[in-house]
Amino acid sequence: MARCIMVQGTMSGAGKSLLAAALCRIFRQDGWRTAPFKGQNMALNSYITRDGLEMGRAQAVQAQAAGIEPDVRMNPVLLKPSSDTGSQLIVLGEVQGQYEAAGYFRMKKSLIPEVLAAYESLAAQYDVIVIEGAGSPAEINLRDGDSFVNMGLAELVNAPVLLVGDIDRGGVFAQLYGTAALLEPWERERIAGLVINKFRGDPALLEPGLAMLEEKTGIPVLGVVPYTRADIDDEDSLSPRLEETRVRRAVDIAVIRLPRISNFTDFSPLESHGALGVRYADSAASLGTPDLVILPGTKSTMDDLLWLRQSGLEAAVLKLAAAGVPVLGICGGYQMLGQTLSDPEGVERGGELRGMGLLPCKTVFSPQKTRTRIAAAVTAGPFAGVEIDGYEIHMGLTRRTEGIPFCRLETGQEDGAAVGNVFGTYLHGLFDSGALTERLAAWLLGRRGLSPSETAVESRLAYQERQYDLLADAVRSSLDMTAVYKAMERYARYGTGGMSP
Repeated sequence: MARCIMVQGTMSGAGKSLLAAALCRIFRQDGWRTAPFKGQNMALNSYITRDGLEMGRAQAVQAQAAGIEPDVRMNPVLLKPSSDTGSQLIVLGEVQGQYEAAGYFRMKKSLIPEVLAAYESLAAQYDVIVIEGAGSPAEINLRDGDSFVNMGLAELVNAPVLLVGDIDRGGVFAQLYGTAALLEPWERERIAGLVINKFRGDPALLEPGLAMLEEKTGIPVLGVVPYTRADIDDEDSLSPRLEETRVRRAVDIAVIRLPRISNFTDFSPLESHGALGVRYADSAASLGTPDLVILPGTKSTMDDLLWLRQSGLEAAVLKLAAAGVPVLGICGGYQMLGQTLSDPEGVERGGELRGMGLLPCKTVFSPQKTRTRIAAAVTAGPFAGVEIDGYEIHMGLTRRTEGIPFCRLETGQEDGAAVGNVFGTYLHGLFDSGALTERLAAWLLGRRGLSPSETAVESRLAYQERQYDLLADAVRSSLDMTAVYKAMERYARYGTGGMSP
């Protein structure tokens, strides 16, 4: 059975996902077959595996860092929020229904056998399992329900824990000390070390505080990890990339920041292109006059369309489209661009809603979820002939009544629609290969009278590999990996297995 290490945080956003990804890459570099695991994930950025199953994108990123194919066993339970109190429950890649928070809390323990079976299956196949917790282990009101999330999971699989605090937000000593103080004695004993994350400055200035922290908690500080600029896909809408102003570049791309935005990682390849500046707009005033408007995916298309309408953004997008500004809709954004959205079975909010009317399409929602990875060739105007490799993940079907399809799938079916300067498609990940990114950049630069770069865009895969190595280098140089290996040995459940620090 595999050795394991669990990364828990003092709060959401402390950097657990990236630290886990770094450890996956480090163990891979050290020659160990490594897999990530997270018992329960809550996020709208999901991933479709090659066998058409759905999992959290954070574990897909960690799998890629480990050099292996993402597998739903790595994230057996996924919650996709659909409202402030409810989520769609996905177990081992399949939709199990819609649950309000209280209802899910009551049935959660019944999922332990499936979660544990998924973990044991991975542990029998790999040398090392890097486990990620969720939120904070010190949510004392939820402790009884921590069946397979933080310390509950650590106990189930006998994992040592690294507790991570975020110094960038301030109060990191209180975060770490307070979290440790609220844990039960057996839980504190499981913490192999404390990690201070996202530090900017001279680590020597922290030394008096580190010594006091170790004295008060009785837990060693195993590292101060610097704030890293490695560009790794984010897990959910708490991502700083949705808030910060992006670097100004020759081409201005505005992505509408929908309240329930999902899979915004679609735009990571655009953000890394030297000529494309990507920013997120959540008001008509901030939208301005970009060179391209993108309507992204969303977990609740109808509700977000109403928000778009009420905020004045719909009118602003329609005005830009009429003036010739290109508009691209992806998945839920594509559905919004059509003529009507019908929900006869109450999958979203029920009833029928008028679309934006920019594409000759009609969408009907149904309980069946489409999940598939697929290749396609673009047929729409300036992008015709470009080959893409993406995935579909949506509820409902959209029928085009006029115009041309955006692309033709490898199955021979048509997808999406294109009319003039407006384009729509169900395919996520369409920019990942780099070919469509390059063609889009050249087209948008040409519209501005600028010469496109003669340098081909680096493929997303090659770019990601460099970023994983940068992240791993930063963590390895600042984290006591010898102590991490020793903790993994100490907690090994089944013999020594030959692992050595």
